[in-house]
Amino acid sequence: MLDAAPLLRDVFGFDAFRPGQEEIVDAVVAGENVLAIMPTGGGKSLCFQLPALLKDGVTVVISPLIALMRDQVRGLQEAGVEAGALTSGNTQDENDAVLAALNEGRLKLLYIAPERLASTAAVSMLRRAGVGLIAVDEAHCVSQWGHDFRPDYLRIGELRRALGVPLAAFTATADAETRQEIIEKLFDGEAPRSFLRGFDRPNIHLAFTAKDSPRKQILDFAGNRRGQSGIVYCGTRNKTEALAAALREDGHNACHYHGGMEAEDRRHVETRFSQEDGLIVVATVAFGMGIDKPDIRWVAHADLPKSIEAYYQEIGRAGRDGGPAETLTLYGADDIRLRRSQIDEGLAPPERRAADHARLNSLLGLAEALTCRRQTLLSYFGEESVQCGKCDLCDAPADTFDGTTPVRMALSAILRTEEWFGSGHLIDILLGNATDKVLARRHDQLKTYGVGTEYSRPQWQAIFRQMMGHDLVRPDPERHGALRLGEAALPILRGEASITLRKDSIRKAARRPAVRARVSDEDAPLLSALKAKRRALAENARVPAYVIFPDRTLIEMAEARPVTLDEMARINGVGAKKLERYGAEFLSVIAGEAEVMHPQRMKLAGRTAGSVYDQLLEVQAELSRGSEGIDKPLSCSAAQLAKVAQLRPGDQQGLLRVIGERRTQRFGDAFMDVLLNAG
Repeated sequence: MLDAAPLLRDVFGFDAFRPGQEEIVDAVVAGENVLAIMPTGGGKSLCFQLPALLKDGVTVVISPLIALMRDQVRGLQEAGVEAGALTSGNTQDENDAVLAALNEGRLKLLYIAPERLASTAAVSMLRRAGVGLIAVDEAHCVSQWGHDFRPDYLRIGELRRALGVPLAAFTATADAETRQEIIEKLFDGEAPRSFLRGFDRPNIHLAFTAKDSPRKQILDFAGNRRGQSGIVYCGTRNKTEALAAALREDGHNACHYHGGMEAEDRRHVETRFSQEDGLIVVATVAFGMGIDKPDIRWVAHADLPKSIEAYYQEIGRAGRDGGPAETLTLYGADDIRLRRSQIDEGLAPPERRAADHARLNSLLGLAEALTCRRQTLLSYFGEESVQCGKCDLCDAPADTFDGTTPVRMALSAILRTEEWFGSGHLIDILLGNATDKVLARRHDQLKTYGVGTEYSRPQWQAIFRQMMGHDLVRPDPERHGALRLGEAALPILRGEASITLRKDSIRKAARRPAVRARVSDEDAPLLSALKAKRRALAENARVPAYVIFPDRTLIEMAEARPVTLDEMARINGVGAKKLERYGAEFLSVIAGEAEVMHPQRMKLAGRTAGSVYDQLLEVQAELSRGSEGIDKPLSCSAAQLAKVAQLRPGDQQGLLRVIGERRTQRFGDAFMDVLLNAG
């Protein structure tokens, strides 16, 4: 079996594993069934891509979106790995090429969508292909309790049994209930080797704010991050188009994306987003899991997501390169009303609806949190943390007050109007507004009429929204959204419990400074030049810019300023294939003309063997005509020198086996001196 370390460096360009990766890779390579829960950006894909190269046969990767598959296949091919995808978006020629590589035994990774498992022909093809491993990406899609259920994922367990091979399942978002269902559906209830690598993304700043001129709030947020790549998630297709137009009018490079667009138009947006710097995509959640761009600097939600898992997945698109990223989520009473009604009006059984309400409650609890948001978020996934210092509530602690009295007033008004009205009419009662509707129903005669004049209408709107957030009241779809009391309201109404509310939650979103530049002023011009070179190479190859090199690699180049290919090879993210393909191009930007290096020497760049090769070459040049300079010219091939540099034989007998008798007679003593001095 091959060693993982050289492949990690030469193929993927990493000097070391990220925390938690190595033991997952070891378990997968050892043939164990594996379930790994890792944060978005934590390096899940490496945990099945690297084992695929270490194991015999082809690894089948089941992934939910075509865009995601195409991105990963492009990245692998750029690194010199035989990978392909069979998707409905392929041309016939593309499918033929993938099938030919599969039949010839060249393919190491085959990506397919779960829908393809419905075909008996596809399963038969996989039986013949010599599959060694099944990898399942976004495994939470198998759970009917999860936020992104895909029925075809239920066929994966059958495929595992049919092929009789180990299965490795990966996801970033799975609570305990979802994890249990993954085990039941994919592993027949037999517990796999499980790895829970934490959900914290400390590089992402978290912020929520109540809607208050939401279009302006989004424009302000984007305006403070001008020129950075970002995503704005919206609840409706129409809003994506309108908000994208508003961003363009404000001078941003922005476009929209939703499921109602033609497939070709969606692909065009995906391509633009992956290749262009600073593009903003305003999208519905249809733009979710297909996004693998590492340098997205911010994500904004113009509407409340549907669950805490969906929120976590969507903000996880930001900062995948490990650099600082920011998020903003807007929410309002209408959002809460909409999400509640979607649950209540759905066709799910009662227990599923109750679970969905509980998930929404968790998200609302995060939105209306009084202390560190990261603590609240991580506690949902069963983790504890200290205050993060990287959220809006750590930046500026919430301004709170004892809301027991106004909440009790509101609950009383709801009860006295027999739970038949929404917040607008109830606020009129509390403020003592003698509207036609109030007078017609004689609600000016209620004891609660005019008792709430201490608060303004906006303050009462915030109180009602927070009451919905705490699940004290819920809109009733059968009564056209009228508010009804929940179980948690009764103890407050009876004086048995108190409640703390946020006073500041209706204020405008505070403008935070944009993410700081990640290079010094001195290095910024070089970074711009490196990005321009990357963009030109990407356009020529018709691949996303980050497939050439991600931002963090270019930043390291700008800071380290390598002047040789050996130094370039030590930059994080520059593997052997990419050094061969792009090293000279980027070195010419940094240091002028790049050195010309033999392909055999190129393979040793950045290693001790490279220095040994250079010394052997120098010694050979001195002795090419013998020690007296009068013999017939003789030399080793570049491949022989590279082999000697790598193997470092301990004696001349070992050297003889690599370069032969004649060359050993001429170069043996000098070569051995080099090898022994190299340690």
